[in-house]
Amino acid sequence: MPELPEVETIRRQLDRAVKGKKIKGVRVRNAKVIKQPSAEKFIQALKAVTIKNIIRKSKALIFELSSGKSLVVHLRMTGQLVYPGGGKASRVIFLFSDGTSLDFNDRRILGELRIIDDWKQLAYIKELGPEPFDIGPAEFKAMLAKKPTKIKPLLMDQKFLAGVGNLYAAEALFRAGISPLRPASSLSDKEKGSLFKEIKDTLNEAIHCGGSSVDQYVQLTGGRGSYAAHHKVYGREGKPCLKCKTHIKRIALAGRGTYFCPKCQK
Repeated sequence: MPELPEVETIRRQLDRAVKGKKIKGVRVRNAKVIKQPSAEKFIQALKAVTIKNIIRKSKALIFELSSGKSLVVHLRMTGQLVYPGGGKASRVIFLFSDGTSLDFNDRRILGELRIIDDWKQLAYIKELGPEPFDIGPAEFKAMLAKKPTKIKPLLMDQKFLAGVGNLYAAEALFRAGISPLRPASSLSDKEKGSLFKEIKDTLNEAIHCGGSSVDQYVQLTGGRGSYAAHHKVYGREGKPCLKCKTHIKRIALAGRGTYFCPKCQK
């Protein structure tokens, strides 16, 4: 699933490409991706409205519209936004008054589109924890105190820390030298500080590279993000650790594949 760097990359590109554009109409090829309201009402709600602003909350994109309503897009695992559009496999096409279009693609139909009056009242949004860029080291350390949960599943819990998923949790833990199996409460203050720094640094570097294209994710242009070339552990099972040459190990943790170096991460 696209994480904070991928969704932030798309948000920035959307801001340059479609902010201020007027939606002339919407073509729905598969209504299953529209979760709220009905497809007919969805189309009607977007007619002749202008995109005023595009913001991101965790892994969701929010298009604030001139009507006062918002279009909320959650890509999930296989959703894509591509501009300029025109693809034959698009599930929903947003047609602009200047003749351009924005495609929502989703091979497995796992993404979600919604039109709502107040995006802040969406249950998913209300449950989110803080994002790494919205807190400081002291707050992060306090959040980890007395948490018996293993550190990697905790970092992936959107109610605890928003925006970080499987990939970037694995990368940050490696960079901090912390085993994904450690209980969060067992980390020293120094380790907590190091982990917080590495989370933010990893996310920033990934944004700079346009994200990681390891599955269906593409940038708004349809091009691939280049951060996968910089992965230290994710997807490198059996390959030598870039620090100590020990083979990278993959285990299942909280139902997700977890990559780490058994020697460097303690």
